[in-house]
Amino acid sequence: MLMEAIYHRATQPFLYAEDKDTVRILLETKAGDVEKVELIYGDPYDFDGKQWRFNELQMEKTGSTKRKDYWQVSIKPEFRRLRYGFRCSNQRESVVVTERGFYEDIPSEIGQFFCFPYVHETDVFQAPSWVKDTVWYQIFPERFANSDPQLNPSGTLEWGSGEPTPTNFYGGDFQGVMDRLDYLQELGINGIYFTPIFKAHSNHKYDTIDYFEIDPQFGDKETFRLLVKECHKRGIKVMLDAVFNHSGFYFAPFQDVLEKQQASKYVDWFHMWDFPIQTEPRPNYETFAFVSTMPKLNTSNPEVREYLLKVAKYWVEEFDIDGWRLDVANEIDHVFWRDFREVVKEVKPDAYILGEIWHDSLKWLQGDQFDAVMNYPFTDAVIEFFAKQTIDGSAFKNRMTEVQHQYPHNVNEVAFNLLGSHDTARILTLADENIDRVKLMLLFQLSYTGSPCIYYGDEIGMTGGEDPGCRKCMEWDSSRQNQALFHFVKKLIHLRKNIPAFGNEATFRFERGENEVIVYSKRGKEEMLVFALNNSQSAQTVALEMLEGKHVKDLFSNEETLQKGISSVELPPYGFKVFSIKEKE
Repeated sequence: MLMEAIYHRATQPFLYAEDKDTVRILLETKAGDVEKVELIYGDPYDFDGKQWRFNELQMEKTGSTKRKDYWQVSIKPEFRRLRYGFRCSNQRESVVVTERGFYEDIPSEIGQFFCFPYVHETDVFQAPSWVKDTVWYQIFPERFANSDPQLNPSGTLEWGSGEPTPTNFYGGDFQGVMDRLDYLQELGINGIYFTPIFKAHSNHKYDTIDYFEIDPQFGDKETFRLLVKECHKRGIKVMLDAVFNHSGFYFAPFQDVLEKQQASKYVDWFHMWDFPIQTEPRPNYETFAFVSTMPKLNTSNPEVREYLLKVAKYWVEEFDIDGWRLDVANEIDHVFWRDFREVVKEVKPDAYILGEIWHDSLKWLQGDQFDAVMNYPFTDAVIEFFAKQTIDGSAFKNRMTEVQHQYPHNVNEVAFNLLGSHDTARILTLADENIDRVKLMLLFQLSYTGSPCIYYGDEIGMTGGEDPGCRKCMEWDSSRQNQALFHFVKKLIHLRKNIPAFGNEATFRFERGENEVIVYSKRGKEEMLVFALNNSQSAQTVALEMLEGKHVKDLFSNEETLQKGISSVELPPYGFKVFSIKEKE
């Protein structure tokens, strides 16, 4: 047994409280090296004389990659405290794993074991429960719908008349969104994520001029207030985009610094390196990337903190928004985000706080800062397998299994799972305009653990390359929409809402990943779902042993059968099957 590959630490994601009563424990071992893992556990104060009393419980292998096996178990310690270790076994040997090392037998000294001192309810990661049941729809307001031409900025082009550029305008507004709420309701979404709506110079609005004012091209505050109310009437949550890492060039405090240089009272609102200020060839002040029109805000400055926290509170308190998406969240200090969470949750305890982070985000997901992050590791793996076809089914299974075990389960349940956004090329373009591959991506996304988000227009087959190509005007001419794709997405959302195991009320597990075929299951309380996806241009025959002897239902054809003997399915090119098996028959 390769003991060097056995890994556990008494910290997330290896150890955490799922709720006020339940502790979840994770252990990693070398792939295929360990056949059985048992948890050795007991109360740290429970002794029979001088002998510590402990129990043993078999752990479940919840996933495997090329390098690792993952073992997990959930327990409910009677007194909310725990000492524990592991017994790892194969046909050749057995070893006891503790915090202090490896042993042939269970150590008699309790201090050798890992410790969970106490489950404090206040320390449990708690995200809003409604997020688990939400299917998001991202709207880039300038490009969704133009219903009030009187608001059009100077030089506004006819809707959809040309290719998007970094500087052109097409006049999308709030009234346009309100006029299309029936469309969104029919699709089945119940959450809207708006990219920035605040007064700004650009079409994308990530260069804020005034954080307390709506950009006049979108409408006024009363129109926005009505929009939120109309969304809520339909059971649709509303999330806004907060750009707190940087302001825009025309933000009043930065203009004051430009005018007065080091004499400005706002000079410490930013990170200025030298004077006089210069913007070219590179700015001599800190910015987002090296964009001179986006000066970085100094969130360690008390005045800046107070200003931005007032912004955070204002839009929740005054307009009843349901969440904040936090732009460039990883470049802002953790102290600010802890204050931000406190302020927002005080006004609305079930508000959703979502960070834009493209890398490992565990330190932001301890329950004191964000409820979730945009799940780009998920995005990258799905795009590479289904759209670009640069990895095979085995590599995809490995990647997604790693994603699945990267964070605690209660964190994964509210992860923001996206396929595309205003920052990335359209999924249909990435898939070489193969609609069937896009359908496979959407099927996987909407059946995976987390909170899925659809980028406006992806549901009707819009195309576009990287920014600004991905920011085309929404296509409202039904003859130019892919209606079959729309109804397919509508069907997936319906299944997710109406079958608990299709959404988050189930345990996700890969059954197989080889060549271009993946098989995964989702086990809920009352039924098990089995998914078989063929990401190949050739028909495939796939064995599904878990169906043998079971009454199964095809969720797309509604055909019910009793599977006898060897169970296998024929998958056409880029085809799929989804079967339901009742757990209690």
